[in-house]
Formats: sequence, structure tokens, C-alpha cells
Amino acid sequence: MRIYSWNVNGLRAVMKKGFLEWIKADNPDILCIQETKLQEDKLEDSFTNIEGYYSYFSFAEKKGYSGVATYTKMKPLSVKHGIGIEKFDSEGRILETEFETFTLLNIYFPNGQMNEDRLSYKMEFYDALLEYCNSLVSEGKKLIICGDYNTAHTEMDIKNAKANEKNSGFLPVERAWLDKFIKIGYTDSFRYINPDKIQYSWWSYMFKARERNVGWRIDYHFVSNNLLPYVSDAKILNEVTGSDHCPVVIEIKDQL
Repeated sequence: MRIYSWNVNGLRAVMKKGFLEWIKADNPDILCIQETKLQEDKLEDSFTNIEGYYSYFSFAEKKGYSGVATYTKMKPLSVKHGIGIEKFDSEGRILETEFETFTLLNIYFPNGQMNEDRLSYKMEFYDALLEYCNSLVSEGKKLIICGDYNTAHTEMDIKNAKANEKNSGFLPVERAWLDKFIKIGYTDSFRYINPDKIQYSWWSYMFKARERNVGWRIDYHFVSNNLLPYVSDAKILNEVTGSDHCPVVIEIKDQL
């Protein structure tokens, strides 16, 4: 089973760049997208009625902002929006789909670059999400936690580490949270499969960053360690365009 995650930087925009054709060609079993920038009253049939897929959306209260969506060939046992904390759930950042053998969290983590308040919000979001994930694991659930984490973990995951060490997205406090996430019992599937590979998933639109491959790896599939034995592959699809991010993929064995 192949589960994709992609920050599309606007679903309406990526639809004009071959999104539907790409889905038909790549044929993911599940596709999680972030930053849809849509409201429910602006949904179009082309956004929701993709042949062969069930579709689920979570919306921000603020117009043209945030939002996530999950397309899946398998109908989930349940779908949940958010984690029960209003100040996070109002931004439409979390969509949980439960399947028979695993639970999938599609998340658009906050960006902390705007100001100190948003950095604090980001770190509070991280901590609340970790507590929520731990509660699910304590119930015996196997988790896949995918999305745009808005943090590059190590110097391997960013082209210009020194120049960005004081910028949100590569701050010590953000990177330390990912260290804690791993220590508590979650694994970065890409780094598990590709321990020495340098590859990025986001590039600025400025200065021809993508052409020069001056990027950051900030899109992940983390898994709870009780699911780790079933991870068979993880990769980044650098060749797929249409956004400032590219899709990232995890493959898991069909028999969990």
C-alpha cells in the first residue's frame, strides 16, 4: 500500500497544473494533501469526486488559509476532524482516518516564521499533537502521522544549515521536539529507509531554489514504532511539480 503526502499550496491552483492527471498516472492508494486553502462552500465537484476515491476535507475558519484533505481508495472506519482543542482545530490542520489495521493522521503543522506568537503556537501544537498520538498508541493503535511538519530535523535535511539556524523551521527548539518525538517512540520513515540520503521536499519560489536544489526536507511520514516492521519503502518524488513542495511516499506491507 502506497500512502502519499503533499502540500499542494492551494488545491484550486494545483488542479490547473495537472493534479488529476497525476493522480490517475501515479494511482496512490491514499493521498493526503495539505494547505488546500478552501472553504466548504467553495468545494467543486472536481475536488471531491475523483474517480475511485473517497474524499474527506478539514477546513480553517479563516478564508483561503490552511486546510487538509484525504483521498482514499478504502473507506475509513471513521473520520475525525482535529484533536479536540479549539484553537488548533479552528485552523483545519488535522484530519484523522481510521482503517482496520492503522490510523492515519494527515497534518499541516503551523509555520512559526511570522512572529514569536506563531512560534509559540507552533510549539504548543506540537506538544498537544504528541500527547494525542501517545493516547492513541496507548489504546493499541498503529499510527502513520504524515504531512508538512514545517521543520527540517538535521543538517542533512536542509541545504544551508548555518544560514538558517536562527530561522523558524530550523530552530534548536523545533529540532529538539523532533528528537523528543523519536525518543518517545516514533520513527521518520524516510530516514529509516534512507539513512544517508540527502533529498529535499520544499524549495522557495525565489532565487531559482528548486532548479539549484536549495531545499528543505520538511514533509514526513512518521510512524509509531509498533508499525515500523511493516514499512517497506519511503521516498521523495522530486520530479513532481505543481507546488513549492513535492509529494513524499511511504509503502507499507498489505498484511499488518
